[in-house]
Amino acid sequence: MAFFSTVRRVLNGSSSSSSVLRSQWTCFRLSSTLTSPKLFISGLSRLTTDEKLQEAFTSFGQLVEAKVITDRATGRSKGFGFVTYSTIEEAEKAREGMNAKFLDGWVIFVDPAKPREPRPPPPQPQSAETSEFGIRTNKTIGWCG
Repeated sequence: MAFFSTVRRVLNGSSSSSSVLRSQWTCFRLSSTLTSPKLFISGLSRLTTDEKLQEAFTSFGQLVEAKVITDRATGRSKGFGFVTYSTIEEAEKAREGMNAKFLDGWVIFVDPAKPREPRPPPPQPQSAETSEFGIRTNKTIGWCG
């Protein structure tokens, strides 16, 4: 029982040693420095627009771009977006200030954006050949009735 009360006290921050532990935890959690001023924002509401995202993040520095990613077919938000600042320091401030905060009633998470990986080219059909006239012939042998 005493163990659980000590753990609760450390997590709640009521002892002096917990402040040291909390500051070390904060340094560990935020020790990963950003390499780019672009941030990935996840957990967005379907109602969040580019303007609302820009309004929420402008207080941390000069925004270059704030973009909510939408579905091409429906035009609805996919629930994530990107925010780009002019400097890495501003992006770090925004990451610290907006991570796990509410935006449009949803808790959002702010992480460093990863570079986009190139997609492999689509596979080409191997059973059909194209003639010099642009006609494709299928070399399937047999009858499907």
